[in-house]
Amino acid sequence: MTYKVFQWASGTVGSHAARLVAGRAPYDLVGLHVTSAAKVGERVEALIGVPAGDLRATGDIEAVIASDADVVIHAPLASKVYGDDPDQDLNDICRLLAAGKNVITVVGYLYPQAHGETVVERLRDACLAGGSTFHGTGLNPGWMGDLLPLTMTALSGRIERIHVLEISNFQYYPSPEIMFESMGFGSTEATFRAQGQRRADWLDGLFRESILLLADGVGLHLDDVRRDMQLAVTPNALDTAAGTVAAGTVAGQHWRWAGVADGAERIVHETVWRMHEDVAPEWPVGAHSIRIDGAPCMHLNLDADYVNDGLMATAMHAVNAIAPVCVAPPGVKTPLDLPRITGYGAFDG
Repeated sequence: MTYKVFQWASGTVGSHAARLVAGRAPYDLVGLHVTSAAKVGERVEALIGVPAGDLRATGDIEAVIASDADVVIHAPLASKVYGDDPDQDLNDICRLLAAGKNVITVVGYLYPQAHGETVVERLRDACLAGGSTFHGTGLNPGWMGDLLPLTMTALSGRIERIHVLEISNFQYYPSPEIMFESMGFGSTEATFRAQGQRRADWLDGLFRESILLLADGVGLHLDDVRRDMQLAVTPNALDTAAGTVAAGTVAGQHWRWAGVADGAERIVHETVWRMHEDVAPEWPVGAHSIRIDGAPCMHLNLDADYVNDGLMATAMHAVNAIAPVCVAPPGVKTPLDLPRITGYGAFDG
């Protein structure tokens, strides 16, 4: 069977997905939706860098709906952070689903239950109206902090606590747009807190999803998911690949989410981001890690470069979900609902 795919957005993640879909069976790239007006009408192959026939990019959702695509890979910058309408992604996804298009997104909604029954009902009703299937995926959340520890629990006889720790040093990451504009590094603490509420709410939603998915996957009822965030301000200017982080501005972020049951923290996800290795030495250092306390106790360490291209990995997780999503019954399908997603066919790629 050939799966006809319409790619939504042509940023780094979207381009990775489109290139693979355009060049490998059983996929057929049938269109590209772009969010930049300057790209509308451009040849798709010029935008993604591989042959794509005579396809031209569109910015019209109606063109996606009118196409013969079986599935849309939805990979824009998250509207909860970017743009004028935080609900734009959810609105677009529901419109596509109601029109009969299966949708796989990487902007969130890995586990929509984390956003409340209203969001779940909107997605469920759209799937019902269109006879379509919805799935959210990613790398972290979407794999490292939820599916990987969930897989490890197959070896557990008793679980007391699951702790996931992600540690990233962005000293050599050469994107000022992501580091300074998106993530808020290089701003004063007051500016960060005043202008970063949308970003904080988005991150909170993402990691609540991850924790709730993991809890439901092991049958643990949580009473609450608590969030804590600390900032580190650098006293000295820091030279990084993205540019200079001025003295007196934010150079580190330490986020922590804890799933609480019966007053005890049972599932914890910590994310430590630094703009330089010298920032906040009192915070956790070392490798990414997953630790499961119980019987038996288990731990897994992952080097900082355990995947050398996280954006490509995010795209591949979406592409590799195409077949399971397209053959699944209509509805909202989380990773708990679908069969194991693998890189089937990747040896031939």
